[in-house]
Amino acid sequence: MNKTNIMVCVTQQKTCERLILNGYKLAEATKGKLYVIHVVNEKDKFLNNVDDGEALEYLFRVSKKAGADLTVLRSKDVIQAIINFAKDNNITHMILGTTPKENNSKESNFALKLQESLPNVEFIII
Repeated sequence: MNKTNIMVCVTQQKTCERLILNGYKLAEATKGKLYVIHVVNEKDKFLNNVDDGEALEYLFRVSKKAGADLTVLRSKDVIQAIINFAKDNNITHMILGTTPKENNSKESNFALKLQESLPNVEFIII
């Protein structure tokens, strides 16, 4: 059986803990490796306020507890950065969160672009 490499895409929100925990459960069940990644657009302010830093620190702790490192990248092209990370780490499964209904078309477009570029990756939307 091929090695399972699970990638969890998070934002700097504490609610992303549920994504990491789902990734952890899958990694445990498959004896796979867990990666947690957060990509920041170079145009966006990073850690714009105290809550952002606190949330990111929290996600670092949750990731570590789940046996994963949290990788934070800055890129002009967030989608391409995720695709490159997935390819570089032979990702087999990618866990993404859903967004509020009003952002649904943006989210669908985001997930669709990832799926088109990574046809061999199993996507899990939570």
